[in-house]
Amino acid sequence: MQSRYKEAESDYNKYLELNPGTASVEKELSQLLQAQNSLQSAYGQFDSGDFSKVLEYINKIVLVFSPGCLKAKLLKAKALLALKDYSSVISETGFILKEDEDNLDALLLRGRAYYYLADHDVASRHYQKGLRLDPEHSDLKKAYFGLKNLLKKTKSAEDNAAKGKLRVSAEDYKTALAMDPDHTAYNVHLYLGLCKTLVKLGRGKEAISSCTEALNIDSDLVDALTQRGEAKLLSEDWEGAVQDLKEAAQKSPQDMGIREALMRAEKQLKLSKRKDWYKILGISKTASAAEIKRAYKKLALQWHPDKNVDNREEAENMFREIAAAYEVLGDEDKRVRYDRGEDVDEMNMGGGGGGFNPFGGGGQQYTFHFDGGFPGGGFPGGGGFQFNFG
Repeated sequence: MQSRYKEAESDYNKYLELNPGTASVEKELSQLLQAQNSLQSAYGQFDSGDFSKVLEYINKIVLVFSPGCLKAKLLKAKALLALKDYSSVISETGFILKEDEDNLDALLLRGRAYYYLADHDVASRHYQKGLRLDPEHSDLKKAYFGLKNLLKKTKSAEDNAAKGKLRVSAEDYKTALAMDPDHTAYNVHLYLGLCKTLVKLGRGKEAISSCTEALNIDSDLVDALTQRGEAKLLSEDWEGAVQDLKEAAQKSPQDMGIREALMRAEKQLKLSKRKDWYKILGISKTASAAEIKRAYKKLALQWHPDKNVDNREEAENMFREIAAAYEVLGDEDKRVRYDRGEDVDEMNMGGGGGGFNPFGGGGQQYTFHFDGGFPGGGFPGGGGFQFNFG
């Protein structure tokens, strides 16, 4: 019953010497050998990493014939721990500790189960009780001080983040994460803390990676979605930012902070798809009015359709872009509004967005005075479109 198989086998054999052929005893001896072999097989399967097979041997054979086998119960708890069935570990070790409250192996296994459920206070109490019984127990010492160091490093990371020591905080979070990569129930919060710190540091790509790790553990973590959205804004992944923040807003519709972040992301996505008038004119965003005019004049001359007879269609398209860019950037009020991020369509501009056509009649008139003029004299399409740089 207790799986003291050698002693039991010796007793059965002595009995059979005195009472040969006793069927009930021969049957129990056969069951003993079956249970003994199954326990040995369970240990072998544990060493090879087939933990489900371990449970099969123990539940179906060993504990059927030897329900009081402490070795089998502890091995079962170890297999359940390896399978990350922490609630079952707590239940199984609870039965052991009811019979023997000072069982060090059961205290260690139960403590580890609570630890991996991130119930660190209860885990610590189990480790401490075991160490009071045996202060030199190596596995209990390793578990207890490992937990203490993890909590200490986490607190350091959080304190440094609160003090604005963001680079130090980030390194603390990384160190804490390296201490036990398998502690997912706790590491999800470390990844989130690291992501928030990296966002504040402006390190978008690293922050995306950290928040993604958190979401791989808990896909419903709204904070991680929000922070990854902010990180994608930093990395100019506007579509990704909108996607994450929209999902976060759906999960937490009352959070105004998320809604504001989503609005920022949607605005940036919209801006990213608009024409870059500065790029079209080949100037910086700090260009002066004179520089804008010079760039416009140079490009207008370069892309005048009458000077590009072999690629007239391309030239006309380019000239429309150049003219539309100058209509915005050459007007101080429109330029300020454009720099502020206002929609070009709201200004009734062209360049593919609507209203301005340098080849049509109407609209703003420009008069060019070129030495010698252009071949063919003017532009097609009527309307007497002329240019004057003043």
